[in-house]
Amino acid sequence: MSREKTDFWVGLFVLLGAVALAFLALRAGNLSTFSFAPTYTVTANFDNVGGLKVRAPVKSAGVVVGRVDGISFDDKTFQAIVSVKLETAYQFPKDTSASILTSGLLGEQYLGLTAGSDEENFADGGKIRYTQSAVVLEQLISQFLYGSAEKQGTTSPEPAAKTPN
Repeated sequence: MSREKTDFWVGLFVLLGAVALAFLALRAGNLSTFSFAPTYTVTANFDNVGGLKVRAPVKSAGVVVGRVDGISFDDKTFQAIVSVKLETAYQFPKDTSASILTSGLLGEQYLGLTAGSDEENFADGGKIRYTQSAVVLEQLISQFLYGSAEKQGTTSPEPAAKTPN
C-alpha cells in the first residue's frame, strides 16, 4: 500500500473518531436534540421542581414538544418559575396543565403537559395556571414512615384497668 493510501485511511479513522467523540459529548450534555424550529415561551409556577433541569424535555402524550428554557425563584411567592420553549407546531389550550414527571422509577425528570379544552391557545409569554409539583422520593418515604408510626401510636389499645377482687 502506498503512503498516500495509508495517510488517507488514518485521516479518515481520526475524523470518524472525532465525530464519535462530538456525538457522545452532545448526548452526555443533552444537547443532541437541537431544534431550529420556531418556538414560543410559556411559564409555570411550581412549589417544588425536584431535579428538573434546564434543557429537560417537555412532553405531551409521550412526544417531545419543547424544552425547559430556565428555572428561577420568585422570592415573593416562594415558588419556582419554570420557563418553557414550545415549538410553534404544537399549540396548547390556555387551560393546559403541567406536571413534573419522572422517566421510570429513578430516571430523569421532565415536564409533562396535559392539554385542556379551552378554545383559545397560549400566546408567546403565556402562563400555565394548573401545575403539579415534582414528587420527591425522600418526602414520600418520610410521610410513609411517620404515618405508620402515628398509626401504631394511636391504635394501640390502652391497658385495661384492674378491678379489685
